[in-house]
Amino acid sequence: MNLLVTGGAGFIGSNLIRQLVHQDGIDVLCNLDSLSYAGHRANFQKVADHPKHRFFHVDLRDKEKVVEVVEQNRISHVMHLAAESHVDRSIAGPDDFIHSNVIGTFNLLEACRVYWAGDSLEHQFLQVSTDEVYGSLGPSGLFTESTPLAPNSPYSASKASGDLLGRAYFQTYQMPVVTTRCSNNYGPYQFPEKLIPVVIGKVLDRKPIPVYGDGGNIREWIHVDDHAKGLWDALIKGQPGECYNIGTSDEISNLDLVQRLCDLCDELFPDQCNDSRSLITFVKDRLGHDRRYALDSTKMRRELGWSSKWELSEGLKQTVKWYHDHADWMKTVTENG
Repeated sequence: MNLLVTGGAGFIGSNLIRQLVHQDGIDVLCNLDSLSYAGHRANFQKVADHPKHRFFHVDLRDKEKVVEVVEQNRISHVMHLAAESHVDRSIAGPDDFIHSNVIGTFNLLEACRVYWAGDSLEHQFLQVSTDEVYGSLGPSGLFTESTPLAPNSPYSASKASGDLLGRAYFQTYQMPVVTTRCSNNYGPYQFPEKLIPVVIGKVLDRKPIPVYGDGGNIREWIHVDDHAKGLWDALIKGQPGECYNIGTSDEISNLDLVQRLCDLCDELFPDQCNDSRSLITFVKDRLGHDRRYALDSTKMRRELGWSSKWELSEGLKQTVKWYHDHADWMKTVTENG
């Protein structure tokens, strides 16, 4: 397998790269990233010199460069993670999200379609998406793979567009495209504009912690290591044309999550943190803020044999410790972002 991972310098991508570089069955592991504000070489530095690993500083919007990477490295499998992903940024400036998440996905699909045409080798294209494409849930119920797409932000609309392009390439060209949709990820190396690293950073710096609205928005959380394992399972065992939800059923409101992080910091670092809940500050709600996401992952577990390993309580504790111990990384990527 000559595998291409896009977005390998980002949060989920770099965690995936560090897992896959030791995976049997992969001959070449190509890591493509534009190194935008959320992508950093430091994220995959530990495996950068591994003999399987090849890094390409390429933007998916550059179609010629994408074709070059696919053809010259004889790519047989793709895990497409590269995306602009922060909802707030998509609200303030949606242009980059359309160009990266829609045009970039098209360029990659097209490069693979042309290169794989008439090839008898095994191929697989994994479109890595998000539960946000389904829209917002009420207080009960779960998103299934057959739930209609109803994105409510420019970010989720751009991801839904990429999913539909993948579906079209499967239906029209019989390209082996598999789609995964995952819940909120947490863990090491997440760019500190997302909720969990923001809260940890604010607590450690003893600064106000912003919480949107009433804090009652509910999300389902998964450790990035569990997601990475699910992506590998989907790549090697997923059926072309199918979609798989990846989730844990660990639902928690934003306010409850923030309070748990505050308490963890107080418990783990009593000399530095005390009464951290007093730092919580409610701010004006985000535009189009979806109230609840929750996935039915039965299909993923039953058909691909995947299961999550991390319990939320232990995963959050590990994550808090990691950010505390990597303050220099936090500072570096924030300044560069």
